Amino acid sequence: MPKKSSGGGLSPAQQAAKFLGVSVLAGAVLAGIALPAVGALGLAAKGSVESFDELPANMKTPPLSQRTTILDADGGQIATVYSRDRTVVPLKDVSPYMQKAIVAIEDSRFYQHGAVDLKGVLRALNKNARSGEVSQGASTLTQQYVKNVFVEEAGDDPTKVAQATQQTIGRKIRELKYAIQVEEELGKKKILENYLNITFFGQQAYGVEAAAQRYFSKSAQDLNIQESALLAGIVQSPSRYDPVNDEAEATKRRNIVLQRMAAVGDISRPQAAEAMKAPLGLKVSKPRNGCITAVKGAGFFCDYVREVFLNDKVFGKTKEARAKIWNQGGLTIRTTMDAAAQKSAQRSIKDHVYQSDEVATAASIVQPGTGKILAMGQSRPYGVDIKKGETTLNLSADDDMGGGMGYQPGSTFKPIVAAAALEDGMAANKVYSSPYQMAYPSPVSACDGKRWVNDRNNPAKLENENSSEVGPYDMKEATAKSVNTYYVQMISDIGICPVTTMAKKMGVQRADGDKMPQVPSIALGTQEVSPLTMANGYATFAARGMYCTPIAIESVSQRVGDKTKSLEVPKSTCSRAMSEKTADTINALLKGVVEDGTGSKAGLGGRPSAGKTGTTDERYAAWFVGYTPNMAGAVWVGDPAHKRKMSGITIGGRSYGKVFGGEVPGPIWRDMMSGALEGKPVEQFNDVHIPDGNHKGRGDEDGDEGDRDDGDNGNGNGGFIGGLVGGNNNGGGGGQPIPTPSFSLPEGFFRGQDNGGGNGNGGRFG
Repeated sequence: MPKKSSGGGLSPAQQAAKFLGVSVLAGAVLAGIALPAVGALGLAAKGSVESFDELPANMKTPPLSQRTTILDADGGQIATVYSRDRTVVPLKDVSPYMQKAIVAIEDSRFYQHGAVDLKGVLRALNKNARSGEVSQGASTLTQQYVKNVFVEEAGDDPTKVAQATQQTIGRKIRELKYAIQVEEELGKKKILENYLNITFFGQQAYGVEAAAQRYFSKSAQDLNIQESALLAGIVQSPSRYDPVNDEAEATKRRNIVLQRMAAVGDISRPQAAEAMKAPLGLKVSKPRNGCITAVKGAGFFCDYVREVFLNDKVFGKTKEARAKIWNQGGLTIRTTMDAAAQKSAQRSIKDHVYQSDEVATAASIVQPGTGKILAMGQSRPYGVDIKKGETTLNLSADDDMGGGMGYQPGSTFKPIVAAAALEDGMAANKVYSSPYQMAYPSPVSACDGKRWVNDRNNPAKLENENSSEVGPYDMKEATAKSVNTYYVQMISDIGICPVTTMAKKMGVQRADGDKMPQVPSIALGTQEVSPLTMANGYATFAARGMYCTPIAIESVSQRVGDKTKSLEVPKSTCSRAMSEKTADTINALLKGVVEDGTGSKAGLGGRPSAGKTGTTDERYAAWFVGYTPNMAGAVWVGDPAHKRKMSGITIGGRSYGKVFGGEVPGPIWRDMMSGALEGKPVEQFNDVHIPDGNHKGRGDEDGDEGDRDDGDNGNGNGGFIGGLVGGNNNGGGGGQPIPTPSFSLPEGFFRGQDNGGGNGNGGRFG
């Protein structure tokens, strides 16, 4: 053994001599084996010393990429995701047969030689010279490990992978120098451990543990002789010796390994003979990677978690840095998902809307006061098979989080208008004339001193759902019946700016990220939003005015090598959006909707609840958004492509002449929340008495929803009356052409924002 320096390594003189000797040898190896062209030996030997000495002294070893496990709030597994399916295990957890098999077939003199096996080099040179071609290599197990490190460092970049494996003098020299370093620093046992964990075994399995699970559905420590020989044989050519696709070729290769193990004395010849007679004994576990494997229909929640990780700067300053951590894996992500709530949401969705229906539904549940997302589901399952109705579009989320452009919320937006009015000092029993039909009041104040002005010669008009809906109404009755003209008179009184400001405070924003426009039709829900946004917005009412930003991740730990560290995670930020008195008043108003208004079919029996229905004009979308003091949920039903109106339609095996928010989304919400709240404490709202206004209502309830609900089709390209009657759908959630209105339109009337997002002003700013 060479004499060591006091620091444990070779002395400088010894290192120089060794480096020089290996450099010359590297030239010989490259010339005689990797690059057998005539005349290459001299050039390689001459140029290799300088290149060798110029290499950095230490090899940077990247952490091995591993699978990431996503858990629910109670620690139950939702899904596993990975760039490379790998579970790093210590050598003691690898079968001794496996250790012997890989050494026997890949480098039988592993424990006798250093970083370079001189006998192996000479043997390979001799054989290659006789055959006239490169029929045998001379890389040691250590050199192979170093090459695998280069490949791991290259990641999934095909160009970098090619550079890491190309047969060049420079690459071989680098491999040799680092092999020497690895031998001196790690020792044989650690090199073998690292090699077994980094090597690719085919079938998406990296490392011996993943390979054992893939081919035999067992741990690496339980592999027997013939199983170990099979896996060891795969390494040389994972595609050629793939036992799943070519059993005969894999068997031949396995038997060669067994013969080699017997030849070097690792097993007896009778043991080898018996093992060679055994069948392969495969018990293949299919790769289970990605959100498509999620349980309880949580594929979209899983995907939302991935989007959070890749987009939130708490996980890295740049998108590239965050992606690198995600792809490296080894993460254990505990999420906010409540298993019972998720199961209940998905069960209710399945019961009410079929996967094959013309329309779809999406639902989300949020915990008030914390922003925790408890459930997220939809009727069209997570996947890429369009023929089966699968999709990867998260119908619950905003565009930048894997969702679409959103859907007009209809009258579910009205409570936000009411909250703004109450904060502005309006009495909770305020009465408006609320006629069946009326022109938009004008002018209406907007932000920054601007005003919205209706056309004097041919003013934009709106009407209620039924001609029987004629005021006067107070706030409680108008909210229960969802009277359009009442809420338009309200926003005309307080102005548009307080409403858009309140929406922002409650986290209610357009799904496409654009700003809410300053138009009075916003009172009727003309701006496309996502179900998650509405659920979290209404959670503000349940939390007595406190808005909390939504969160999906509780904690993240990462395993790097044999160490585990905790990562910082995004925190919910809570702020007061309105006074407790205002929130309590809204709760009282929306309790009336559920108790004896348009949302009566969504009631939870003995558990206090509040909510609001919404049905857009032309019935492209229907909603129910509601809450108890401890959970808030939103349910949307509609055609994501915004082509199918929900009139004369069958949903969940039941025929509907017209779909209302209280009739289809309401029962979905009721069943979803009933299951989610099972076993949870029954909490009460803070009661507020709202006296009746001084009026005599003349409207009646016809058993349907009683709200037109807004004329929510104003979606760019000629949107009329601030989104009340729609133009073309360029934004994924807007309206479609409808029959010509019964009144004429003056030239130049269409002055709205024609962006395909429900932004039509239906008037002008003065």
